[in-house]
Amino acid sequence: MRAARSRIPPLYDFTPKPEPRRCDHPDCSEAGEFRAPKSRAQLNDYYWFCLDHVREYNKAWNYYAGLSDAEVEHLIRYDTVWQRPTWPMGVNHLHEARLRERVYRDFGLGKGSAERRAEGAERPRTKTFRTEEEAAMAVLDLDYPVDLQAVKARYKELVKLHHPDANGGSREAEEKLKAVNHAYSILKKSFGS
Repeated sequence: MRAARSRIPPLYDFTPKPEPRRCDHPDCSEAGEFRAPKSRAQLNDYYWFCLDHVREYNKAWNYYAGLSDAEVEHLIRYDTVWQRPTWPMGVNHLHEARLRERVYRDFGLGKGSAERRAEGAERPRTKTFRTEEEAAMAVLDLDYPVDLQAVKARYKELVKLHHPDANGGSREAEEKLKAVNHAYSILKKSFGS
């Protein structure tokens, strides 16, 4: 029969203990038990100080040293959203649609906006729109992907086409111009300008 090992810890531990870390302050021989970041750019790299020297270091250390007021304001605002990107309300779906269109175009999936626009010319539009931006795109007869320059160019075309002075003071042209102006203002807001 085997003898059972004792579960009682030994009374003396003879393994050598590591020497304590020394304070990183020059001419200090005390143990460095307290860490302090080396700089704003190296927050995970530390100095190790004794209690007196870490207090001295912390009093003199300024995280925002060397930054302008605008840079400090930017960092504070960035921290209020937990350092995650944000987008203006109502714009993100436009970005998603642009990305989707680019993927369709680049990988040859489905129909591009030109093919869909050609198909749309054949049948009447009776679409309900989920957002103001979609309705505005329809008024300007634009499709995704589109940028602000394309919206401005299309707006200028439609203003020249539907301006009442160019149409003999037509009431119908005036109403179309109002709709074009409203759509343009919505899309300008959605592009953030």
